[in-house]
Amino acid sequence: MNTTLTTVQQLQTIARLWPDLEDALAAPTQHSWPPVELRGYLQAMEQLDAEEQEARRHRAAALRALERSPDQLGARPVPISLTVHDTMRAVEAALVDTADQIARAVQRAPMQPPAPARAAVARTRAERLAWADRARWIEQARQDAADLRRWRETGGGRTAVRAALWLSGRAAGSSGPFRPLSDVEQQQVARVAAGALGRVEAALDLADARRVLASTHPCACGGTIEVYGGAGTQPVARCLGCWAMWTEAGVIAA
Repeated sequence: MNTTLTTVQQLQTIARLWPDLEDALAAPTQHSWPPVELRGYLQAMEQLDAEEQEARRHRAAALRALERSPDQLGARPVPISLTVHDTMRAVEAALVDTADQIARAVQRAPMQPPAPARAAVARTRAERLAWADRARWIEQARQDAADLRRWRETGGGRTAVRAALWLSGRAAGSSGPFRPLSDVEQQQVARVAAGALGRVEAALDLADARRVLASTHPCACGGTIEVYGGAGTQPVARCLGCWAMWTEAGVIAA
């Protein structure tokens, strides 16, 4: 991930990349890290850790939930990329939850309309002015409550894209029925934005990634193996001892 991006830019990038995630959801060849082309080789050398095993159990459960029983009539669902599916769910949940928390802290409550008054006929100029002021007050309260800049904890619009753009507005200090974010709130939004963008970029294979395998799974020469790739580059495994290198096509240097 490009760490030079500001929080606002990170959130806007998430919104811009979301349609790409939706397109990738149905792509059976979507990569994850380590790159799928090298995974068979890597798994022969390294056992999956507890976190990966837990992730696999969740993905298998999600797949079972999406599949229909073979004895049912009708078309089966289109296969999806579980890596992208998990990423979209996790990122959307993080962004929406953060928007809920920030809105509770910084968003001003809607204006309250005046209490209902008993019907009366305005006979004097002062009475007519009072009724006109009341009507304006009611209209201002209605508009304030319906302000599209407000974040809402119920109803529609609680999506990853909407949350990312709303949070980017708060991080940028845009005007509206809000107070400015405190330093702590700015840091909270920055952490969520950076983490969410990192996951989106990894799911789309847009980010540079690098991983050193455990010492219990060395190269044949005894050296440590490093895997790197992403950002459109060909994934490569490299021994830091003998400098042998592998790609999906096999050994490229020894």
